Amino acid sequence: MSKNMNDSRNILLVDDDVELCELLDLRFTAKGYDVSMAHDVRSAVDRLGREALDVVLLDLRLGTEDGLDVLREARERCPEVAVIVLTAHGSVETAVRAMQSGAFGFLLKPFSDHELLQHVEHAALASRLRREVRGLRRLVGDEAQGDTIVGVSAAIREVREVLSRLGPSEATVLLLGESGTGKELAARTLHTLSDRAGGPFVAVNCAALAPTLLESTLFGHLKGAFTGAGEAREGLFAAARKGTLFLDEVGEASLEVQAKLLRVLETRRFSRVGSTKEEETDARIVAATNRDLRVEVTEKRFREDLFYRLCVVPVAMPPLRERTDDIPLLAELFLERAAARHKRSTPSLGPEALAAISSHPWPGNVRELANAMEAAVLLARGDTVDVERLPGIGLPGSSSTAAPKALGRALAEVFLGYADPTSPEPPPLKDARDAFERAYLTAVLARCAGNVTSAAKVAGRNRTDFYDLLRRLDLKPGDFKS
Repeated sequence: MSKNMNDSRNILLVDDDVELCELLDLRFTAKGYDVSMAHDVRSAVDRLGREALDVVLLDLRLGTEDGLDVLREARERCPEVAVIVLTAHGSVETAVRAMQSGAFGFLLKPFSDHELLQHVEHAALASRLRREVRGLRRLVGDEAQGDTIVGVSAAIREVREVLSRLGPSEATVLLLGESGTGKELAARTLHTLSDRAGGPFVAVNCAALAPTLLESTLFGHLKGAFTGAGEAREGLFAAARKGTLFLDEVGEASLEVQAKLLRVLETRRFSRVGSTKEEETDARIVAATNRDLRVEVTEKRFREDLFYRLCVVPVAMPPLRERTDDIPLLAELFLERAAARHKRSTPSLGPEALAAISSHPWPGNVRELANAMEAAVLLARGDTVDVERLPGIGLPGSSSTAAPKALGRALAEVFLGYADPTSPEPPPLKDARDAFERAYLTAVLARCAGNVTSAAKVAGRNRTDFYDLLRRLDLKPGDFKS
């Protein structure tokens, strides 16, 4: 975990018990926290918004006043601050009222030093995450639109700066990087920053289509141009006029298609399959690949002249392991998105889970992290994601057998635990099944380093069925290769 995740250390103690406040002041000061105190609602509210707070420890009984008034003000004035309620007058009803009003946690007096410190450390981490998310949204806009490259690391800031300079230009851009690093998101960012933002953004995965189908998809065809061509169709170059055409995995295109791509880049003209008539396109081209195209050129699998036409301005997308400062922030955002999609409350990551995801190598990069957080939302019990709810992701130094054991333990506890009437309401069957399959396949692919034959054998499925499962759950074997 990056160092700056731990430098939020400001606590406000709100309790009418002056001696207890002074005792807690000594204990937290010794742990490196900066402590301030308030003994009534008015003085507590005065401090909210004026001080850089991370955690508020709040007694619900402040003489004749109600501590929930402070809680409500805290949620309105500084929603990123985590409020932990402390009370000797606890009851189920009181706890429910506090949690419904936005309390981060709830502890009954008397409490142990260890229990309190653990809650405060977790709350401080959560508060820092919320603050960084809020600050980043001010910096780069609302991430909910899905067209923003999120991150605070130096590596991703440099990418954003380069894209901001290239966006308004008409330059052809080649995006380089491993699978799952966000190359399509970078392409969309270039489109959004350009004068073409009002036009179409058209994307095609060159690796997903057979050569003849890719040619027809890109350039269009006439009726009867080939078997099955029952009617004439325009291609993506025509559809992308006044917009941007994104050629994902361009290194997978056949040499025949590469030749036609080269002509379009040179002349801005193309012919539909089966036609001798040329058409014009003004589409801006952005291409991407996870291959080393220089090696492909040397091996005669990629045209050298096309490489230089595409590689006018190369932009390298960093793998997630080189931007560890972004991992907690991205995880928080993916938890929010998954929770909204599945209509569940957003859980927070526990300290061990934060340490685990910060040290995990993430071979599948941002896409793998997003899938892991979606599984965490569906597997979580309560408001906190523990490391056991992250199948395939172990603590630093854990053995190679930790992932399968964590997977089995998490699934057994979660799904069997719903038999307990006091447990949270279970997810719909489809969500539970998808969560199980995604967690299981992620663990198997990680164990087999992305080898589909080996993974299918472990899962007891034939390769065709296994590939169908992977496609349905948007899991890519290449993301798990060493």
